[in-house]
Amino acid sequence: MPIGTAFHTRTSALCESMAWRDWAGYFAVSTYEVHHDREYNAIRNAAALIDISPLFKYRVTGKDASRLVDRVVTRDVAKMAVGQVAYTHWCDGEGKVIDDGTVSRLGESTFRWTAAEPTLRWIRENAHGLEAEVVDITEQTAALALQGPTSRDVLRACVDGDVAALKYFRVMSATIRGIPVEISRTGYTGDLGYEIWLGADKAETVWDVLMEAGRPYDITPTGIYALDVARIEAGLVMLDVDYTSSRKALIASQKYTPQEIGMGRLVNLKKAPYVGQAALRREAAQGPARQLVGLDLQWTDIERLYDEVGLAPQIAATASRAAVPVFQDGIQVGRATSTTWSPTLKKMIALASVETDVAAVGTSLEVEFTVEYKRKAVGATVARLPFFDPPRKRA
Repeated sequence: MPIGTAFHTRTSALCESMAWRDWAGYFAVSTYEVHHDREYNAIRNAAALIDISPLFKYRVTGKDASRLVDRVVTRDVAKMAVGQVAYTHWCDGEGKVIDDGTVSRLGESTFRWTAAEPTLRWIRENAHGLEAEVVDITEQTAALALQGPTSRDVLRACVDGDVAALKYFRVMSATIRGIPVEISRTGYTGDLGYEIWLGADKAETVWDVLMEAGRPYDITPTGIYALDVARIEAGLVMLDVDYTSSRKALIASQKYTPQEIGMGRLVNLKKAPYVGQAALRREAAQGPARQLVGLDLQWTDIERLYDEVGLAPQIAATASRAAVPVFQDGIQVGRATSTTWSPTLKKMIALASVETDVAAVGTSLEVEFTVEYKRKAVGATVARLPFFDPPRKRA
C-alpha cells in the first residue's frame, strides 16, 4: 500500500477529487480538482506546485565519484562544472536504455542522481574498484517542482539567494525562511521552472511558505494529469509509456537505444569508456532502426469520424498512455505512445515511435482512432519536437 510523501498532510487536505495514484510506493495526486484544466493553465500561465518527492534520489560522494557517474551515464561528467545539472540516461551493455534522470554536481566529489525506478544496485555494481559511496536519500529528501511563467517571481519573494541569476540546468544552494534548500532550474513541463530539494523534516514549512509567497502569482497545487499534458507538449518521454526499460523488456523489440527515444544528442561517444558505449558506436555508424517523433493528428478527420455516427467530437479528459498503431498506406510502421489534446496549441498531438524511413518531418501517416468502439484511422503528420518550446524556458 502506498504511503504519503513528506508533503502529504498538505496535498491530502487540498485534493478535493480524491484522485490518487501510486508513484513508486507513494501517494501522488492525479488532479486536485475534478478536472485538471486549472492546474494545466497554472503550468502555462502562472505557477504550478508539484510534489515530485517519489523520484528515486541518490547521493554519490568520494574521491572517485566523478569517475563512477561517468562510467554509467552517457554524458561527459568530467566536463560538468560544480552547480551544473545534466539530463541523462544510462544503458546496459548492449546500449539499451535502462532509465533516465538528472545528475547534479553539488561539489567536486558530490553528486545527486535522480531516477524514475530503483537504480541503487546498478550504480553500486559499477562502482567496483572505485573509491565512491552511493547512498539512497529518497526518503530523507523531499522535492517540489515549481513550474510556470511566474515561478521565478514566487521564489524571489521567499528565497534568500539570487534566484534570478540561476541559469538553465544549473543548481544553487539557498534558504527559504532559514531552511537550507537546493534549487535547480529544471523541470518536466518544458516551461520556465525550478525544482526545490530539501530535508523531508522541513517539507511542510517550505510548502506553506511557497503557497503564501505564491498567492499574488496565482500559485496552484498541480497533479499528474496536468503534468502529463505539459510533458507531451514539451516532447519529453516517460519510462514505461514511451519506452520500456531494458531491465523489464521481455523481447528484443521492447528495448530502445537512446537514439531511438530522441536522446541521441545526449550520447557522447568520445568520452572515457562507459557501459554500452561500444554498442552505441556501432549504432551511430549504422543509424537507428526507429525514432521518436511528434505527430499532429488531423482534426478534420476526427470530426468526420464522429459525424458519421451522429456525434460531436469527444476529447478524452486526460492524456492517453495507451499505445496505438501508426500506419503508412495500410502498413504498420510504428505506434503512438502518448496522445493528448493540447490546450495551448489547440490540436491533438502525440509522441510516437516509428521506423526511421518515415520519421522525416512532414511525412503523412495514419493513427488508429477508436470511435464508438470501432477502430478507424485518422491522418497525422510528423512534426518537429518539441511541440511547445517558449523562449522563457531558457531566458
